[in-house]
Amino acid sequence: MSIQPAVQVGALPGTHRVILPFPPSANNYWRHNRGRTHRTHEADAYKKHVGLLCMAFDVRPLDGLLCVSFTFYRPAKRGDLDNMLKVTIDSLIGWAYQDDKQIVELHAKRYEDKGDPRVEIVITETA
Repeated sequence: MSIQPAVQVGALPGTHRVILPFPPSANNYWRHNRGRTHRTHEADAYKKHVGLLCMAFDVRPLDGLLCVSFTFYRPAKRGDLDNMLKVTIDSLIGWAYQDDKQIVELHAKRYEDKGDPRVEIVITETA
């Protein structure tokens, strides 16, 4: 996992603008064992890294209903956009919002950037 800073640029009240490292593959994020689903060690490390970045940039959980926009810059032409969303949404629970059920609107785009893979996120409280 690359170490890349989170950046909160010109955030307004009720809004977070964050850049995070590109998430691990969904295939490496969850494991199924004896009828239970759990996060892998790689997933726990990514979630912890996201938490440290959120703390460093004073990103606190928003309480209202949310619109979230994701722009993924993946390192290679592989990986489904919906799986990238699932992993990233999960990693922000407890940091940028209390629960993913607060999300009532999603926007997502995917591009390639081998030299600087990342995910840029804008989270806004809705009316």
